[in-house]
Amino acid sequence: MKIRILKWGLIFLPFLSSAQNCNLTVSGHVKDRGTGIPLEFVSIFIEETETGAVSDSTGYFAIGNLCPGDYHFKLSHIGCDPDQAFYRIMRDTSLEILMNHHSELLDEVVVHASREDNSSQQSNTVNRENISSESNKNLSDILEQVAGVSVLRSGSGISKPIIHGLYGNRISILNNGIVQAGQQWGNDHAPEIDPFVADHLSIVKGASALAYSGTSLGSVVLVETDAIKKDPHLHGEANYVFQSNGLGNTLNAVVEKNERWAAWRLTGTFKKIGDLKTPDYFLTNTGKSEANLALQVEKRFGTKWSTELYYSLFNTEIGILRGSHVGNLTDLEEALVREVPFYTKDAFSYAIEAPRQKVGHHLLKLEAKYIIDDARVLKFKYGGQLNQRKEFDVRRNERSDIPALSLDQQTHFAEGEFDASLARHFFIKTGLQFNFTDNTNNSETGILPLIPDYRSFHSSAFFIAQHDKDRLLYELGARYDLKQLYVVTITQTLPHIIERFDHVFHNYSFSGGVRAKLSPHFKTNLNVGYMLRAPEVNELYSFGLHQGVSGIEEGTRTLKPENSLKFVWSNDLEIREKLFFQVLGYYQLIRDYIYLQPQSDYRLTIRGAFPVFVYKQTDATIYGADVMLKYAPVESLDLLLRYAIVRGKDRTNDLFLINMPSDNLFSQATFSLKDGKFFKNAQISLNGRYIFKQNNILPEQDFMPAPEAYFLLGASLGTHFKIKDSMMKVSVKAENLLNQSYRDYLNRFRYFADEPGINVSFNVNYSF
Repeated sequence: MKIRILKWGLIFLPFLSSAQNCNLTVSGHVKDRGTGIPLEFVSIFIEETETGAVSDSTGYFAIGNLCPGDYHFKLSHIGCDPDQAFYRIMRDTSLEILMNHHSELLDEVVVHASREDNSSQQSNTVNRENISSESNKNLSDILEQVAGVSVLRSGSGISKPIIHGLYGNRISILNNGIVQAGQQWGNDHAPEIDPFVADHLSIVKGASALAYSGTSLGSVVLVETDAIKKDPHLHGEANYVFQSNGLGNTLNAVVEKNERWAAWRLTGTFKKIGDLKTPDYFLTNTGKSEANLALQVEKRFGTKWSTELYYSLFNTEIGILRGSHVGNLTDLEEALVREVPFYTKDAFSYAIEAPRQKVGHHLLKLEAKYIIDDARVLKFKYGGQLNQRKEFDVRRNERSDIPALSLDQQTHFAEGEFDASLARHFFIKTGLQFNFTDNTNNSETGILPLIPDYRSFHSSAFFIAQHDKDRLLYELGARYDLKQLYVVTITQTLPHIIERFDHVFHNYSFSGGVRAKLSPHFKTNLNVGYMLRAPEVNELYSFGLHQGVSGIEEGTRTLKPENSLKFVWSNDLEIREKLFFQVLGYYQLIRDYIYLQPQSDYRLTIRGAFPVFVYKQTDATIYGADVMLKYAPVESLDLLLRYAIVRGKDRTNDLFLINMPSDNLFSQATFSLKDGKFFKNAQISLNGRYIFKQNNILPEQDFMPAPEAYFLLGASLGTHFKIKDSMMKVSVKAENLLNQSYRDYLNRFRYFADEPGINVSFNVNYSF
């Protein structure tokens, strides 16, 4: 009987095999995500079959003899970080695979590659690989690698991006599509965002980003995650960074899986950094600690509905340089000229003592998309945030553990958006937005609050129309914002009396632009925008010590909305796939520009002696240019040059504006080694950054003259190792390699201390 079964099995075996159809072919092209140029010599390897192919000069590849099934593709190419992708192959399939070969040239439009994200706005993107390699830094410090972006710092652990000379409330930061709350309190409040949650960071540099809520005067920072991959298997990565300066440790892990009930991704980060050190002394009490968590869940219901839930928790404690808080006016005058700050200790410490900040930030987002048909989509979004901030000063009688500032802020945001293609080349996007903010001071401080209690109601509507045909894209848009602000304050003089104030602002914004791809090697964007920005509550009502910047800030209740007209013109040129040139120029007129003016006197309070700053208005002009040049003379060598210049003029008083970035020049040479048996994409890099002296500020405009120019040398070395089916990346990076002593004009603590000295980081990334 057994022999008969075996006989019939042998007869039907060929038919069973042929029924599985193992003659499928996967073919396609591999291109550079940033330029669209085909990539030659890309290795495409399929794990399950252990077969593969190498792309030709047109980026084309083909792999045959595949059975229907699930496959994991491994991709590697000189100059690119190794990548992987999952595909379910059920028939002959054609693919377009994108890799990050020229990551500096990435823009937000290319990353999303969808019709609705086309725009005449100029943008740049930082990809996941660069975020991971800089993961021990703040969000703003990572953005500094984009041309035209500088950083406004308050000590070592607090920073905000400056884009085209504007910062603070004029730059909207969208965390997963929700405007980051807690940024209305001033410049010493860094965005409470873990960079690890992002798959890419984009900076929209246009004249007006009308679809985004917030108070932007042109530029917007997008912190975005990609959709979870369709791979049904568990994948993830772990990152560890050690930094020598501050003996910092950063640990991060990301896992994700696409299961039948839903797709999910979980991210966690822990960070602990001690006192930083200049070349000559420790920066006492500049440590920080973080513990962050994020969860993303995606679920589709049929072919019409797709939903996403996102939650993130950010917890941080930051030490403020002890030497920036002194007891009396005599000590303050001495502190401004001392080489070594007061209270500097000889020993390193992880301890975080007063003055310090402690912040917890919760963000919840629910988003649903309904596809009406191929041409129309409805989107609904809700975002809720809770920001809890406590700031602790050095207080007498062992009261330093009682916060001097204790704020709870909750915000609720709702948005409905309708996108439609009305004709083959005509597209519209329109939406309604509503944002509610409730800011409350907790009574535990025993001190009159720096920021008063307030409620804000912000209603908006926007409309954008685009026409895209052949090589031209035209865009027109308008936005209306109604902002109502209700403020409750306490008078500063005795007897203290509660006062109530109402403000109503009507803001209008208009934008128009054109993008022209005049040849396969040249494109140009022109964008013009007019917008109004209402003053924020800190600009109107601040009164008291702003601990993070070690200064007393006073608002002005009569401030009017800023009126801005901005022109942006950008050009991208590529020559023979070796030379890439980007230049962007901008010119912005701002009537009633709001700025923080240092006063000529200092003030003594029971919390110490501090410089005084007052919010004022003037008519201003800001203009400048961002230039980036990349040259790849051979496949294994990349040369990069970035230069940014910005000028800000106070037209009313015929002076230059303070806190404008100095001219800065960055250059880098990267050499890639050929892949070996055990390592891939090994790279050696050397870079230099030169910051010019800010010579435009008069001595009477600030407490101290602007610091001298400085040059920083850096280097990095890294490679990938293959461990069975997983990949490990190991890299070493050195910053301020010459251990240069310097002070930076954009650091508010430049009055008291030098910047950190040499720092060597050791980074390990394991992905599976």
